[in-house]
Amino acid sequence: MSRQRRTAIQQLSLFEQPPEALVEAATAPDDSPALAQSLVQVHAEAATIAARLPPGLRLGTSSWSFPGWAGIVYARRQSVKDLAYSGLAEYAQHPLLTTVGIDRSFYAPVPDGDYLRYARQLPPGFLCVTKAPHAVMAQVFMAPGLPEDASGPTVTPNPDFLSVAAFEAMHARPLLTSFQEHAGPVLLEMPPVGPAHRMPLPAFLDRLDSFLAAAPRGLRYAVELRERSYLTPAYAEVLRAHGAAHAYTYWRSMPLPGAQAAVVPVTQAPFALVRLSLKPGRAYEADKARFAPFDKIVEPDPQMRAQVVEITCAAAAAGIPAFVLVNNKAEGSSPRTVQELAALCAVAWERRTAPHAR
Repeated sequence: MSRQRRTAIQQLSLFEQPPEALVEAATAPDDSPALAQSLVQVHAEAATIAARLPPGLRLGTSSWSFPGWAGIVYARRQSVKDLAYSGLAEYAQHPLLTTVGIDRSFYAPVPDGDYLRYARQLPPGFLCVTKAPHAVMAQVFMAPGLPEDASGPTVTPNPDFLSVAAFEAMHARPLLTSFQEHAGPVLLEMPPVGPAHRMPLPAFLDRLDSFLAAAPRGLRYAVELRERSYLTPAYAEVLRAHGAAHAYTYWRSMPLPGAQAAVVPVTQAPFALVRLSLKPGRAYEADKARFAPFDKIVEPDPQMRAQVVEITCAAAAAGIPAFVLVNNKAEGSSPRTVQELAALCAVAWERRTAPHAR
């Protein structure tokens, strides 16, 4: 048994894996050399593309703890738990993965100690996109599994919806202290509520306007809508007034990113953010099961890719930094999609900036 395999077993025991998991780890073929060699090739190809990217473009994934990325992002197979704890250090060595989403902050506040651990794993200047907590972003609280038009005692209004005080206590404070060097845009993801509980547009815009006016300084904010009825010129004006960005999202109930950019121009904010989560019209759990273990592209979307390239190149042409985050459920494998998008962006940018194009 190799030293790497013995080390893996020791690490598994630290997390109190059941005996059968230890046996499996001990007897599984040790494919680490092949995976490590595959990663060397991936890095070489990625570095060539990275050198040609538009200035200010950061690409990354919505999270990082996926064992199926062995040989693509990681040099060996690791558990979800190990990757969540210490995988960022290796993730950040990938030439094209220059940002990452910290999604867990949407579900519960992240302890200062965890932010400090992330910071120790990241190189200087590496910026992360963090999600504001659901406890502040949700208009209503609904029991799990309910349809958006449900009603009754299982649906209750959220008294802290877009509360600056709650946001500051749960999310902003550690970003401005423990994680300041790596604090990129804060994503204000608005969960869908459906027409039965949705705030009228004027009331929603008033609340959003008040939040952005009073939100802690020193952070950048991007709003992700999941109610297409809110995507209006009036919404765009609220963002513009406060220097906030719109997150051009690829989501089941929203128009494609290009259609969103037609309503909220890329150049109206000091940065751009694109989030590729789930193809419009698709169900989250169905695609998750179909795409696992997220090691290959299952369903490429050329139309979506072309629109992302247009948004990022428009941002670069205006001197605006751009962040692109990709979820596995977008096409099947986040890092594979990142590499495809990067290659397209590089070609488009070269054509745009070639002497004959001026």
